[in-house]
Amino acid sequence: MGEEGLSPGRRAQFLEAAAQMIAERSFANTRLSDVARHLGVSAPLLVHYFGTREHLLTEALTYTEDRFYDLVSARLRDIPDAAGRLAELITICCSPEPSVNLPQGWALWFEIWIRAAHDAEAARSRTELDGRWFATVAGIIQQGQDAGEFRAGIDAEHAARMITALLDGLSIQIQLADSTVTPEYALDLAFDLRDRLLGT
Repeated sequence: MGEEGLSPGRRAQFLEAAAQMIAERSFANTRLSDVARHLGVSAPLLVHYFGTREHLLTEALTYTEDRFYDLVSARLRDIPDAAGRLAELITICCSPEPSVNLPQGWALWFEIWIRAAHDAEAARSRTELDGRWFATVAGIIQQGQDAGEFRAGIDAEHAARMITALLDGLSIQIQLADSTVTPEYALDLAFDLRDRLLGT
């Protein structure tokens, strides 16, 4: 197995196709041969580059997350204050994926969470990607505290842990179209927690 022979564009094409098929069909119902057929290549070629279906899943999620962070970074770059950046992140997480035009990859996250309980590679990937999300939120909170935008009396990592936990849970309910948790209600809950923790 080795991806070094793949050009960046070809690798992105492979992972985009895998992410799309897994999101639509579920991991259990997606075979390497399905992805290969969709791409017009042979299944042994995918095995050569990615080894296993499980590895292809983790790589597809990482690729989707990289795209998410690239696009989010571009959107946050034009927001001058930490409070505004945190509000934008909360709004993105509390919105159905099509409405924010971002590759949040919740369907792939569902698959990784399931596999992480039994698969070491998926568990490592889950830990790394969750750590990246947590660090993003904690960093914005710390910036806001340093600038006097947020209350200084609470530990930034503690606040980030509570906010990310709430956002993850709400996002699941939104993506599953839970009738009791509308995007508007989720947004109210998330902003309420933000204000209770960080309001000046």
